Amino acid sequence: MSTLRALLKNPQGALGLVIVTALLVIAILGPSLAPNDPEAFNFGSRFAAPSAQFPLGTDWYGRDLLSRVLVGARSTVLLALLATLIGTVAGAVIGVVSGYLGGLADEMLMRVTDALMAIPSLLFALMILAVLGSSAINAVLAIGIAFTPGMARIARSVTLQVRSLDYVSAARARGESLIWIVLAEILPNTIAPVIVEGTIRVAFAIMTLATLSFLGLGAQPPAPEWGLMIAEARTHLFRSPWPVIAPGVAIALVAIGFNLLGDGLRDVLNPKTAE
Repeated sequence: MSTLRALLKNPQGALGLVIVTALLVIAILGPSLAPNDPEAFNFGSRFAAPSAQFPLGTDWYGRDLLSRVLVGARSTVLLALLATLIGTVAGAVIGVVSGYLGGLADEMLMRVTDALMAIPSLLFALMILAVLGSSAINAVLAIGIAFTPGMARIARSVTLQVRSLDYVSAARARGESLIWIVLAEILPNTIAPVIVEGTIRVAFAIMTLATLSFLGLGAQPPAPEWGLMIAEARTHLFRSPWPVIAPGVAIALVAIGFNLLGDGLRDVLNPKTAE
């Protein structure tokens, strides 16, 4: 509760928390909040501008863009959160184990991590999808794997600072196993920077997922996924900008919200800035 109170006192954190909370509610309740059927054709209202009937306008089939954005929030936001969770958990475990073991094991793990980090995340995800095939779930796995090396580096750097502290030495003296020391002693005390980095990376996951869908490697038609909506609407851009603007603004809001929340958490959880 003290962290939440401190976050609410931080302007960036408070604004980010409000945006992210609203987005999560929309992602969960989107289909119930949609005023119209997102797949219903209204050929008499093709390329309609925003109005009382269609607040965000319609696309080339006359489908309500507001309903499609609300329904698509679930597949876009929740899948991005899942991808970030995969990368964060895997990277944290690898980084903590590497930092705690040290020596040859640490050297080997970090050299592999460095090699993978040299590959841009989007290119790495494209390479993985070339092996796994195109689908929304495979896109999530690809993004999670692509995020793992960076998270491992961060977790390792924190582990190097805490592995020589008294509570870790006491656990070793008690004869605790490696798994116990990593999961019960080190990981809980390195989680703060990992959470901050994971929160910020949700924004990158959203944009990467949208990019993969835009390229036809993520969600497939007729799913109302935001990146896919932009990809399908680009050929109609000069007839009506609304099918591009609506999902584009939604992606921007998610990115801004999670970046603000991550910045706020960084300030709150950093002892130097919290003083």
